[in-house]
Amino acid sequence: MEEKESEWLKKKPWFWSLAFASVIFRLILILFPNNLNLASRPEVSTPLTSLRRLAEGYWLKQASMSPYAGSMFHGSPLLLSILGPLTVKRFEGQPSHILCSLVSVIADFVTAMFIRSTGLNLQKAYNQSLKSLGLFRLLENSEIVSSGDIAALVYLWNPFTIISCVGLSTSPIENLVVMLCLYGACTQQVPLAAFGWVIATHLSLYPAILIVPVILLLGYGPDTPPRKLLLQRNSCKFGDAQSSDSSFQDKELTNQPVQPIFFSWKPVVYFFLWALMWALYVLVLCGISVKDYGGLREMFNRTYGFILTVEDLSPNIGVLWYFFAEVFDFFRNFFLIVFHLNILFMILPLAIRLKHRPCFLAFVYVAISSMLKSYPSVGDSALCMGLLGLFINELADIKFSFFLFCGYVGVSLLSPVMHNLWIWRGTGNANFYFATGMAFACLQIVLVVESVGAMLNHDRKMRRLSTTNS
Repeated sequence: MEEKESEWLKKKPWFWSLAFASVIFRLILILFPNNLNLASRPEVSTPLTSLRRLAEGYWLKQASMSPYAGSMFHGSPLLLSILGPLTVKRFEGQPSHILCSLVSVIADFVTAMFIRSTGLNLQKAYNQSLKSLGLFRLLENSEIVSSGDIAALVYLWNPFTIISCVGLSTSPIENLVVMLCLYGACTQQVPLAAFGWVIATHLSLYPAILIVPVILLLGYGPDTPPRKLLLQRNSCKFGDAQSSDSSFQDKELTNQPVQPIFFSWKPVVYFFLWALMWALYVLVLCGISVKDYGGLREMFNRTYGFILTVEDLSPNIGVLWYFFAEVFDFFRNFFLIVFHLNILFMILPLAIRLKHRPCFLAFVYVAISSMLKSYPSVGDSALCMGLLGLFINELADIKFSFFLFCGYVGVSLLSPVMHNLWIWRGTGNANFYFATGMAFACLQIVLVVESVGAMLNHDRKMRRLSTTNS
């Protein structure tokens, strides 16, 4: 059994060949940014992730002006200090911003490695859960795919990930720190998880809701059977204690009571202490960076305030820009509260139902935020699909998979066409482009609903098999 499990988790040469091929493919594409013109696409670059806006903010700062002057830059001052100098350096004969593109390539590759390592830890925890429930024969009689390898390749070769990397967007860096947080929590590295969560929240605010799955990861572990299932199995064991089995080994493995899993508060307390320390450190660095340009208050107004008030109504793949362009100003504040609270209302019910699968809960939160955030981009959906690959074994029976695949392909092709008809040719209107955004949001909703349903069905199947074997 141990030999077969090690074969599932061992490194495969084809994985590294495809991974490095994706890096080479990106390096080829970044040499032709003018031909692709991805940086101007609203699906790729948003007011928060556009590298061109970041370059504008750095130019203002170099001119002894506030980087938040005007309405261009609304990002982190720390990110401006790191990537800003790279936007003005240029190799002879090479396109501008090539250094920033190289940073995005490295960020994508490192993110994929974090996804792969997280998948390996989830695989081990999942196998251990099957053993604890007496379903060890399921491991022997079935082929379980290495979800970490598949998820990493899905992220690297996802067209959304590639165009975000080539399209001069900071989404790869945001995805990197989100995965850094989840990887640290999954491997019980508390300082790393706290650092990733603080930086991810600082860059785009919405990853703050990931604190719920992070706490569950640190308290329960990557994957645990539902508490009800453990109690049910133990009651069946005690009731059938006098029955005889054909094999002494089977009796020893299947009739041994399973110890309930308790929540551990110690790593959670450490997480909050580390998060507080990292948050203070980030605030001090931001205060030093913007002390001559309005201080932290100006930074909060231009970053988090800009996200929450949806000031920029330029088109994107989301639905908020069109809604707030049409709504009356009298009702604007009311609907701002409704839209933002809509995300918060989903946190507690999902956490209660999926607390035994915190990594899957993190995927659901990422998918919801990528759909309902103020300025979404395809880079957010790329991370969502990469995390979905971690559960390829559990979600093998997901419905409408072919429909979802065709829908994403169709929306990806129609979105630039509708934008061209509206903006450049003048033969269409905003409804043309907004229709693709609505279709994309519907696809995201179907993906979340069906994946949650498939995961719950998988848990029910485990419950039936566990009680049958007991």
